[in-house]
Amino acid sequence: MRMSDLIDKTVGIYHFLADRLPANVPTVDPKPRKVNPWRHQGRVIVARVSAADDVRPAIEKTVGLLGRLEQAIGRGDRVLVKPNYNSPDPPPASTDPSFLRAVLEMLVEAGARPTIGESAGGVWRPTRNVFRQVHVDDLARELGVGLIAFDDADTEWVRIRIGGDYLRELVVPRAAYEADKLVYLPCMKTHRLAGFSGALKLGFGFVAPGQRRGFHAGHLQQKVAEVNLCWQPDLIIMDGRKAFVSGGPNKGQVVEPGLLLASGDLIAVDVEAAKTLLAGGGKNRLPSDPWQSPQVVTAVKHGLGAGRDGYVVVD
Repeated sequence: MRMSDLIDKTVGIYHFLADRLPANVPTVDPKPRKVNPWRHQGRVIVARVSAADDVRPAIEKTVGLLGRLEQAIGRGDRVLVKPNYNSPDPPPASTDPSFLRAVLEMLVEAGARPTIGESAGGVWRPTRNVFRQVHVDDLARELGVGLIAFDDADTEWVRIRIGGDYLRELVVPRAAYEADKLVYLPCMKTHRLAGFSGALKLGFGFVAPGQRRGFHAGHLQQKVAEVNLCWQPDLIIMDGRKAFVSGGPNKGQVVEPGLLLASGDLIAVDVEAAKTLLAGGGKNRLPSDPWQSPQVVTAVKHGLGAGRDGYVVVD
């Protein structure tokens, strides 16, 4: 192990063990649920497009199958873009910087004001170290967009009483709560503890690290779903060009489905992603019917998206 890697790991362990909930956090209401603007004959849409290295045209085509970007994100909107930088490991463990760049460029060209926001997991904190290793800090400077590490000392937090069955309240960044719009950029991968990591799991990175750690004590998959009771994303674009079909979140068996998924619906996009992971043939904890996943069952119970017959795939 290189000395720099050893130092990063030591610092990460220190941050993980030192995680504490912030004090004197104001309480706010959950954000109102929104109507998904992308529908076909009354059912929400999941767009599915084959994609390879030239990712910008594929993203444009995928979003275009939903409709017009302006249906959800307008000129001047403050957009919090949430990638997956749980760790600095290469895709599909983390968001491909070229994928992130393409989405940010599209938002800027549409007149929106995007900011990247993320909090790394476990021993990979502080998140600024992950940003540096994957060069997201350089990308943000080049494009002139904001970059927030939620575990920075000066982060402002709010407490949301969500009233879930397993989670009563969440402490989340004010910057995400006050954003006009949210864009999720999940990877497609299995997860050793949570079954799989997609759009529902992406919201886990908003939770204050001092609260997040305790969620692993039990019913993790149900808690993953209930995190999404605080708000919903306006647009989800999932990079499935590569995927973990076993292991995860940072290491695993890689396959190359070669596709992108997009939707405004957390459940629908995750069910389609889970179907793709099951077809990959890896050894994992996914049920043969994605609708039986505890993440999905809990999300359906709380009305976080479409039911079994509530969406259509367009490709």
